[in-house]
Amino acid sequence: MPESGRIQVTISSTAEKVVYLVVFHLSFVMFVWSYWKTIFTSPASPSKEFCLSKADKEQYEKEERPESQQEILRRAAKDLPIYTTTASRAIRYCDRCQLIKPDRCHHCSACDICVLKMDHHCPWVNNCVGFSNYKFFLLFLMYSLLYCLFVAATVLQYFIKFWTNELPDTHAKFHVLFLFFVAAMFFISILSLFSYHCWLVGKNRSTIETFRAPTFRNGPDKNGFSLGCSKNLREVFGDEKKYWLLPIFTSLGDGCNFPTRLVIMDPEQLTVSSQNEPAKSSVSSQPFPTRPLSESQNRLLSSDCQWVESGSEEENVKSGTKKHIIVSLES
Repeated sequence: MPESGRIQVTISSTAEKVVYLVVFHLSFVMFVWSYWKTIFTSPASPSKEFCLSKADKEQYEKEERPESQQEILRRAAKDLPIYTTTASRAIRYCDRCQLIKPDRCHHCSACDICVLKMDHHCPWVNNCVGFSNYKFFLLFLMYSLLYCLFVAATVLQYFIKFWTNELPDTHAKFHVLFLFFVAAMFFISILSLFSYHCWLVGKNRSTIETFRAPTFRNGPDKNGFSLGCSKNLREVFGDEKKYWLLPIFTSLGDGCNFPTRLVIMDPEQLTVSSQNEPAKSSVSSQPFPTRPLSESQNRLLSSDCQWVESGSEEENVKSGTKKHIIVSLES
């Protein structure tokens, strides 16, 4: 290639070279790191407490009637932090893994295990995206987006020269053309996927929950786990912002139970107030609880528990005790 051709396609400024090298390698390292964590982080599975005991398992397998099987599951799940059911109000049980599914847990046919807070099985990483690696997956999308954007932006000036015939007639011009189109196409496709998952994080939903809303005691509610945009973000990335951009696990909770928008307080937590005392909701001061409700009583499965509605408030006021619904929301 002629020397004059080299001068036109080579960056002459040393400072510009340093900036390009630093930004390129930094984005590339973070991209590979997050991609590696997404691939090799094993999907989290439910703990042993969600498995049926040996006696319950034998009794469940002997029963042929679905009603009797559900009764066994209800008895086994009465002490578990479960707030969602199937659409038919049945306990969510996995016959394959032989365990009661925690909230937001689903069975992956590709991995053949139940995955906590399963979002989807991604063929591009050959792994399930769920509670244990969802943050890594988001960072992988973000850094791959920045990587493609950087490549497309730095090649853009030579791409323009190619169309204005200012680029020397060498084989390098085809490399420039190919590199720009590949980077731009990947940027556009990843941008749509990343934007969609950012929206899911803001709403505190998984991909599965977007298409099939979780069913609570009061019916399906697609926003049942949403606590407000800020808290939803912290639930995935953690409380310490200095670790948000690093592919290090900082998500809140254990993946088996999650705080919800509408939960009933335990009998031990009932607030006794007068008729004229306004109800106060504990909002920002509450941390994310490991168990939103008492472990001694499951409010969803208990038949004697009722949701506090406007029609029953008068009876509570007359008895001098009013039950409060804790609503943890942000504007």
